[in-house]
Amino acid sequence: MGRILIKNATIVNDNRIFPADILLEDDVILKIEDQISSDGVANVIDLEGKYVIPGAIDDQVHFREPGLTHKGTIATESRAAVAGGITSFMEQPNTNPQTTTIEALEEKFEMARNSAFANYSFLFGGTNDNLEEIKKLDKNACSGIKLFLGSSTGNMLVDNEEVIEKIFRNTEMVISAHCEDEATIKANFAKYKAQYGDDIPVKYHPLIRSAEACYLSSSRAIALAKKTGARFHVFHLSTGIETELFRNDIPLEDKKITAEVCIHHLWFSEEDYDTKGTLIKWNPAVKTATDRDQLWEALLDDRIDVVATDHAPHTLEEKNNMYTSAPSGGPLVQHALPAMLEKYHSGKISLEKIVEKMCHNPAKLFQIKKRGFIREGFYADLVVLDLNDSWTVTKENIAYKCGWSPFEGNSFKSRITHTFVNGHLAYENGNFSKERKAMRLTYNRE
Repeated sequence: MGRILIKNATIVNDNRIFPADILLEDDVILKIEDQISSDGVANVIDLEGKYVIPGAIDDQVHFREPGLTHKGTIATESRAAVAGGITSFMEQPNTNPQTTTIEALEEKFEMARNSAFANYSFLFGGTNDNLEEIKKLDKNACSGIKLFLGSSTGNMLVDNEEVIEKIFRNTEMVISAHCEDEATIKANFAKYKAQYGDDIPVKYHPLIRSAEACYLSSSRAIALAKKTGARFHVFHLSTGIETELFRNDIPLEDKKITAEVCIHHLWFSEEDYDTKGTLIKWNPAVKTATDRDQLWEALLDDRIDVVATDHAPHTLEEKNNMYTSAPSGGPLVQHALPAMLEKYHSGKISLEKIVEKMCHNPAKLFQIKKRGFIREGFYADLVVLDLNDSWTVTKENIAYKCGWSPFEGNSFKSRITHTFVNGHLAYENGNFSKERKAMRLTYNRE
């Protein structure tokens, strides 16, 4: 790829905003200096003061391959991610077949090697009966272990408490979990089904998959993590009460128990079900405006460590079914960063904090090697932002295979103009490179 010189950038990195030039050589950042000479550099990109951030790292996506490729593929969804400034992703195990054997894991890596536009890794699924496979998994093989402690798409519920404790005791890797109490959900569902049949109004989704169900599961799992000393990460917090379970008085590197919040829980509330319907049906459910406010408070005071997407596409035909048949989940990777930048414009969050939660912290939390920061010697995963170039989400500019977005019709003030993946200009002003230079993520785990 040779050398690329990025001139007149405004860099957001390591809690600083500063002007500098950036020299890339092949797949790494060679220099970051006030002024770098363009002599001998064939490819010079003058940003005229646009902002440059590290490529975002999404620790939770569902790209639907293998087995569910009518919804999306590694190729289509990673391409959309690059358009959204996400240069690395961690895909979840509830595909078909499920990623619950080392053989299936390596098959997924091979799929990604041949098709991914963004850097890739996968989470290995824990089940009620694959403990021996987990024990054989090398701690640097993938992002970590995923447990569904509440049922969701893919029927991977782990509900044997003895097995859960054994998994917690038998891996050094980060254990990430979907936390919802199944018994509580079943009881709530039975109540509403008795009243409405299959056509339950979607506004009752946050009462079926309730705050109580979330808190019961996450608090129980956190207690087990403390008992066993496991490294535990709670995915997609959706309630204010759960935020009380996490600490902000120690650095992220010293935390054994961490938390993530997703874009939809920071953006939508129960008030949006009337207009969005099943398009914003997620598990765990979008809940009250008060919950949303408390999630923001915990994100800003560092009880919540990471912002992710839980990108989970379904076709519009599937989503437009009645409540009991409409699957949970929606596509988000293309619009997550623009949505967060909208909150920057409204004064809700700083650019530095967005970069911390979407770029730096996922790299720290999962111990990813040479990514998540703009530093000399790190891989050149970079995103260029124009903070004053408004655009509207329409069907014509949606890159997801499913062809829809819960943000359709929304106007954003900021635009992603360039995305570099390992020094390769993968996306520029709406145009995608046909070349793929994505890499398998590697880790700094001793």
